[in-house]
Amino acid sequence: MYFSPLVERIGGDGADAWEIHRAAIAAYARGEDVLVMSVGDPDFATPEPISEAAIAALRAGDTHYTEWIGRTELRAQIAAAHQERSGVPTNADNVIVLAGAQCGLFSAAQCIGTFGDEMIVLDPSYVTYEATIRACGADIVRAQPIDDGRFRPDSAAIAAAITARTKAIFFATPNNPTGVAYNQAELEDIAELARQHDLWIVSDEVYADLLFEGEHCSIAGLPGMAERTVTISSLSKSHAMAGWRSGWVIAPVELTNHLSNLSLCMLYGLPGFVQAAAVSALRDGAAAVAQMREIYRRRRDLVIGALSEQLGDVCRIPQAGMFLLMDIRATGMSGGEFCRALYRDCGVSVLDASAFGASATGFVRLSFTLDEARLVEGCRRIINFVTRRQSEGVSP
Repeated sequence: MYFSPLVERIGGDGADAWEIHRAAIAAYARGEDVLVMSVGDPDFATPEPISEAAIAALRAGDTHYTEWIGRTELRAQIAAAHQERSGVPTNADNVIVLAGAQCGLFSAAQCIGTFGDEMIVLDPSYVTYEATIRACGADIVRAQPIDDGRFRPDSAAIAAAITARTKAIFFATPNNPTGVAYNQAELEDIAELARQHDLWIVSDEVYADLLFEGEHCSIAGLPGMAERTVTISSLSKSHAMAGWRSGWVIAPVELTNHLSNLSLCMLYGLPGFVQAAAVSALRDGAAAVAQMREIYRRRRDLVIGALSEQLGDVCRIPQAGMFLLMDIRATGMSGGEFCRALYRDCGVSVLDASAFGASATGFVRLSFTLDEARLVEGCRRIINFVTRRQSEGVSP
């Protein structure tokens, strides 16, 4: 049977990176002794008041179609939060509610890119960016970070990647998989390039509320950037609501109008009870977010302390989020080899970070979305695996 060329554009290394994770999830469901450190799904239950808001909406019969751009109350809350954070005057017309940040990224790419265009992505990037961009027909061009192991953005590399075909620059801050949060000076350099070359900026800020130190900087708030910035976020990470699929895009009204047309034929709106939960999360969820952020910070420090004490300086310290990168080059194994052998021998699933981009080659991504006892056990297994491999010189 015939398939569209699209199927080739949405496959590849990014999709293949999840094979070990899928195997680990299946084994865990069978009751096997596996530790899943390969996913960014918070292990916390959604805070009870948020779930209760959805239950109350369901009991009240909120099971019908809703406005496909999102209810005005929810969009107004999102707009107010963005205005407070960025300083950019924002109202509900600048916001469209979609099924998670991934749907927002996909929709934005569809509305700003087409065949023959190029989209610059700051490397490393979340694994779905490649397929998300290629699905609209555009080609992805990766701009490598500064080559010092810190994964900071390199404005010179970004400038060198710009051509007459470039339409946008995509990045996440704080970043997945590195946990790096771009500072104002770095964002100002990117903003200058966007203004100079009349480019869109697509800024994925889903981890902004999980920044451990300092203040999040949104590029939309820099001079001349509100009219060319697409800010994407969700409640998945910050409020432990990954399964609710509650996200949004904030953009100039002309773009949100186009996104509305796309949502009409693709999604037709989120369920009302999900939107009721989102309203509750944004209105009353700050204390729960702060508590979860502190737990993630403690877990980060626990994992880094355990691995560093036994293996040396192998961890890159994330500024935000629920992941860290571990340098495994001293083992002599590729990231894929390491991940497969670690899972086979020790029942621990991690991700080969090279799937996120060439700059992360030689690293694996560990999540700390497990309780402290299981994180300690996961670190113990990783340490034993690495030391055994190094001492025995065993090839994978």
